[in-house]
Amino acid sequence: MALVVDEEGAVTRFSFLHREPQKPAALSRTARTRETIISFRRQLDEYFDRKRTGFDLPLNPKGKELERRVWASLQAIPYGTTTTYGAIAARLNIENGARAVGRANGANPIPIVIPCHRVIGSDGSLVGYGAGLRIKEALLRLEGVLLP
Repeated sequence: MALVVDEEGAVTRFSFLHREPQKPAALSRTARTRETIISFRRQLDEYFDRKRTGFDLPLNPKGKELERRVWASLQAIPYGTTTTYGAIAARLNIENGARAVGRANGANPIPIVIPCHRVIGSDGSLVGYGAGLRIKEALLRLEGVLLP
């Protein structure tokens, strides 16, 4: 079961490990909300069917300024490629910032769409993923990333 949260037509949170019952009223407040959620689910299905390599959704992830900067950087990582925490920190001019990038990555409220799974350790290892490394590996393999 998954949970998609939207505010005013923009996705603010997604959890694909959500286990609590969803409240239909909360997910169907407005026609715009329904359209956003329907589009989100359709695009996610297309991603898993290998028919989509990017998402075209209104997003409004809630977080601190540094987190939002990191999440924007994550969205620039091309499908089927990876980068490192250190490389993101360098790109954002965060001195010795690999750990700060890792924390922001871990706080990502819209995984898959904001592709935090594409960030790996500096040695090429799979590290840190809220849903577990098996899922991170599966997402990277789905995208055709060659893993050691």
